[in-house]
Amino acid sequence: MPERFARVARVLERECGRRYTGAVARIERSGTPLFERAYGSTRLDATARPVYVDTRFDLASITKPFVATLALRLAGVGAFDLDAPMTRVLTEWSDTAHAAITPRMLLAHTSGMNSGADYRTILDENVVRFALRRALVAAPGAGVIYSDLGFIALGAAIERIEGRSLQTLAAEAFARPSLGFTVHGAERAFVPATEDDGWRGRVQGVVHDEKAYLMGGVAGHAGLFGTAADVAWLARAYLDAGRGRAQSLLPQSLAREAVREQADDPVLRRGLGWALKTSDDNSCGPLFGSHSFGHTGFVGTCVWADPERDLCGVLLTNSVYFGRSDTRDVRAAFYDAAIEDAAEIPA
Repeated sequence: MPERFARVARVLERECGRRYTGAVARIERSGTPLFERAYGSTRLDATARPVYVDTRFDLASITKPFVATLALRLAGVGAFDLDAPMTRVLTEWSDTAHAAITPRMLLAHTSGMNSGADYRTILDENVVRFALRRALVAAPGAGVIYSDLGFIALGAAIERIEGRSLQTLAAEAFARPSLGFTVHGAERAFVPATEDDGWRGRVQGVVHDEKAYLMGGVAGHAGLFGTAADVAWLARAYLDAGRGRAQSLLPQSLAREAVREQADDPVLRRGLGWALKTSDDNSCGPLFGSHSFGHTGFVGTCVWADPERDLCGVLLTNSVYFGRSDTRDVRAAFYDAAIEDAAEIPA
């Protein structure tokens, strides 16, 4: 009998040691795991450790849909009005160009806020204060500009409303022991290493994103560490809501709204915290359906969910270990293979 998910395995085995040192892939359908496998090691030297399916990775910008979920939970209990200006919470924005920014704009990357900042220019800055004060590059609502600074602002607003840190709020809301901001002590050696960035040396077990690092590893745009199962769990909640199945994270209506188009864009349309498939050039590949939603992370992480097939695929890697080249081809090959292999398994 042919091996199940042989196409997926070929893609991931071929690229291991060449495009990443380690990877974990997980594919689920209707909430049932069909495939989960680990590849490679944490780094390519004498200190390398094997990667296992429960290895925690730096999730990078996959942090954003988790933080978006925290914001939507506040909206669900009336603490956030998605379409009201944020000046009630972010008082620094009163009487500024930022005053028209709403939570929906931050979640959909239409706030007009700058995408980010070169860390070398903000080494002595309070990063939250910098993000809140940096000049806009477009009028709020004018169009999509993917913005780390926008999610830093969103994280700050969540903390002010709740009176607690994102670290505490994420631990309580998600209640998954393997998911959280920061990694401690000896556990760092078991996290796949990322870039040798010339500033910190080989980064391992601390957040790769420089802005999040300057914020102590806890930020709205990056900083979470977790497993492939953790990421699939989040995507599954949104799939469940779309199919009318029970889930405990959000009101069903808000979860459904989060994966509907909030902002058009020729590259990636935007939901609330989620990216939406826009073309066959997206990292989910041509075979994922037109209503698919997902997110990627700079270090080599990605998740995509196809509501039509009730299918979710997570691929966590440390591709930035080999540099900052685009690995969209690897991701697309993985997702194409996932669709083809899953089609051979009866539902």
